[in-house]
Amino acid sequence: MKSITIKGSQRESVGKKSSKALRNAGKVPCVVYGGETPLHFSADEMLFKDLVYTPSAHTVVVELDNGTKIDAVMQDIQFHPVTDKIIHIDFYQLFSDKPVTMAIPVRLNGNAPGVRNGGRLLFRNRKLTIRALPGNLPDFFDVDITTLKIGDLIAVESVKSDAFTILHPDSTVIVQVKTSRTAITTGEEEGEEEGGEEATAEAPAAEGNE
Repeated sequence: MKSITIKGSQRESVGKKSSKALRNAGKVPCVVYGGETPLHFSADEMLFKDLVYTPSAHTVVVELDNGTKIDAVMQDIQFHPVTDKIIHIDFYQLFSDKPVTMAIPVRLNGNAPGVRNGGRLLFRNRKLTIRALPGNLPDFFDVDITTLKIGDLIAVESVKSDAFTILHPDSTVIVQVKTSRTAITTGEEEGEEEGGEEATAEAPAAEGNE
């Protein structure tokens, strides 16, 4: 999994007044848990852009000005209810021999024949939560939808691996093609392209949840 470096400074004092002062200065108060003691630090808000505002999953290298470097993963983030500015981030320290829980994005590849025949592509789960050693964390789940006809689905069971544990039931639906009033129900699906729009992996579905 790709890693992003966040350069910051260890916080000498914590509390509401200190955190408010940091935010007013354009910095984000952060905490790294998982080590012997929590590590409090702050970093410029702009440094978190590629970590937070992206559909991809990344690990983090927290690099402090005192020379400390810590491998971590983002566990929780808080936004201001009005401005949507980042106001706090929790990280969890990574150790090569300790499993970590993380949400991994799903990427759809190809076009579904069922959609070309008028069906609706429903992207039910855009992320899957897994538990794995840091070295086994995948960047994403690749799901091939080129064989999905109307009524077909792909479930968690299809993307299981010995390298990690998926924390969802095997029957959890990732993506499916449901019928619609304009769906072609007779003839060969592969030969017809009327009655529906072509759906690609990059076009977000109208329904579904993360």
